[in-house]
Amino acid sequence: MRMRRLFATALLPLAGLGAAHAASVAEWESCSAITADADRLACYDRVSGRSQPDAAAPATTAPAVAASSPDPVAEPDPKLLSALSRHWELDDEAKQGAFLFRPHKPNYFLPVKFSNRPNNMPFHNALGQTGLGLDAVETELQLSFKVKAMEGVFGHDDFDLWFGYTTTSYWQAYNDTISSPFRETNYEPEAMLVWRTDYSLAGFRGRFVNFGLVHQSNGRGETLSRSWNRAYAQLGFERGNLAVLVRPWYRIPENDRKDDNPDIGKSLGHGDLQLVYRDGRQSYSLLLRNNLRRENNRGAFELSWRFPLYGRLSGYVQFFSGYGESLIDYDHVQQTLGFGISLTEGI
Repeated sequence: MRMRRLFATALLPLAGLGAAHAASVAEWESCSAITADADRLACYDRVSGRSQPDAAAPATTAPAVAASSPDPVAEPDPKLLSALSRHWELDDEAKQGAFLFRPHKPNYFLPVKFSNRPNNMPFHNALGQTGLGLDAVETELQLSFKVKAMEGVFGHDDFDLWFGYTTTSYWQAYNDTISSPFRETNYEPEAMLVWRTDYSLAGFRGRFVNFGLVHQSNGRGETLSRSWNRAYAQLGFERGNLAVLVRPWYRIPENDRKDDNPDIGKSLGHGDLQLVYRDGRQSYSLLLRNNLRRENNRGAFELSWRFPLYGRLSGYVQFFSGYGESLIDYDHVQQTLGFGISLTEGI
């Protein structure tokens, strides 16, 4: 009896172990039936007796480090172009290509223009008349444009070829007595080879040299004609808002028997000097001309003021004194004062 009890007592742990083993197999099989990977793995850990944390510890992540990116490169400020650069496209930023119309000389309309001494007898030798009966008040219109025909002439980036055209009309608009005629119109085609330069002279920056050929005519024939042809070299300088243009010229000789005005050089001289100062949207221009003669000295000066009116429209005031305001008046001296509007500025 005692031996039987001892044997039973010895077998009891083995029976428990078998039960435990049987339960473990069932649990393993139950874990394998779980489809979710995370849950199935947790089940296996539990059955295997692997310790489980009370709660899932929040994942610790390294503090986010802002992606280091290089500082953006600051865009350079747009280059401020001078008036000469814009007019002749002297800087790379100013270039607009060929075959585009640009302003050349000032484009303006003066509906009211006074003269202290109208030229009433410009053709008296030809027509034998005592006077044209001109009014002291008339109007004036100037239209001027240029076109760049070629960039990089002679294979050199600093040379450009331009063509320009200017027409200036003087209209006796308020003179009903003589049927309000256009008393004079001047036509001025020209070709210009512009050489970009960059040097200093007396505090000024030399920007270009312009080699030009120009024909100017009033479009009339025979003894009523006024015309001449010139070759010139124009030098352009600038300092701040001030531009200086120096233009000596040479009159191309004509046959004496065909020359409409052989003495025109005595009145209009051999060159001109122009100063242009810009203050914001206002500009002031002074044009000087002289024959540089001690005896019978003749010359002229023209003052212009351009100022803003509305939008792109500007007011324009022009004062002239001297010889040669127009070709028909090349040997006539007078003072004129005109008021009107400016469509585009020139240089």
